[in-house]
Amino acid sequence: MGAMSGTSLDGVDAAVIETDGESVFGFGESAYRPYSEAERAVLRAALGRWEGPEVEAAAEIVETAHAEILSRFENVALIGFHGQTFAHDPRGRGTHQAGSGAILAEALGVPVVWDFRSSDVRFGGEGAPLAPFYHFALAKFVGAAAPLAFLNLGGVGNLTFVDPGFARPEAEGALLAFDTGPANAPIDDLVQGRLGRTRDDDGALAAAGEVDDAVVARFLEHPHFYRMAPKSLDRDAFAVLSQEVEALSDADAAATLTACAAAAVMRGMEHCPSSPERLLVTGGGRHNPVMMAMIAAGCDCPVGPVEDVGLDGDMLEAQAFAFLAARVARGLPTSAPSTTGVRAAVGGGTISRPGELGLGAALAGS
Repeated sequence: MGAMSGTSLDGVDAAVIETDGESVFGFGESAYRPYSEAERAVLRAALGRWEGPEVEAAAEIVETAHAEILSRFENVALIGFHGQTFAHDPRGRGTHQAGSGAILAEALGVPVVWDFRSSDVRFGGEGAPLAPFYHFALAKFVGAAAPLAFLNLGGVGNLTFVDPGFARPEAEGALLAFDTGPANAPIDDLVQGRLGRTRDDDGALAAAGEVDDAVVARFLEHPHFYRMAPKSLDRDAFAVLSQEVEALSDADAAATLTACAAAAVMRGMEHCPSSPERLLVTGGGRHNPVMMAMIAAGCDCPVGPVEDVGLDGDMLEAQAFAFLAARVARGLPTSAPSTTGVRAAVGGGTISRPGELGLGAALAGS
């Protein structure tokens, strides 16, 4: 079972898959536990912070929410727990996902794999994105014969180019992955701040507005777009966007931020070593018809949700961490130079087992 709480701060996804960490054999139950408005406020207060009372309060919410949703599942052999990212600075302080897998293992009575990103960063990687190895397995699962790409539109957008002709995801040429740029986060922040809503439902606000092309042009001058892939972003790396649209109406601001997200994807597609046969979209952004139409208009290949090939776009990220947990348990790599820029293929993650917290307390007491 895998659990994911993304940068959109909407809630916790949990999903079960049948896997040996190399192949996907089937899918099990899934569930969603939304954060309340009060919980979301505490989580927002911890964004960008590495430590302190705000982070401690947020971590407690993350652990409690995960324990609640994960306890609903039975007959699970292993849990992959991503935690909540509050700060990501791989070339500086590192990366920070709040929440203790050891506490969850104790509460649930099941081994938990967590802290997936730290070892990748220690060995020179960006620590993100981490779903590409799962994307590779999914390309095999759906029977893809030609290169394709997966696009996750969460708070941040990330793109994975997959060549299913290779036998292993860590093989040179099998994958290329990177963060494209901001996706839903600036739009969510806009509607939250101006209208008190969590998102632009069905892209209705953006559909009613006009794009400010000058803002989009300035957005594309950001240094991120001139870096070679792999590359990653913090949720607030483009915080200046909120200032750029400050003078625009609600609808025009939403339309412009949506256009920025789409433009980032189009710029990202230029990094693909060849034109993919299709672009499969996962994450909350695929529910935004305005964003999807903008992306489709700028791409040279068909664009559609992952449901087009029988996958679940709401749970794919959670499934990814179930898959990665199985890889960690088997000592297999979870990232490679082409996915995070790490110096060599590396396995991340810490495994915590039930009873270890009690043992640690006993040892400390002695």
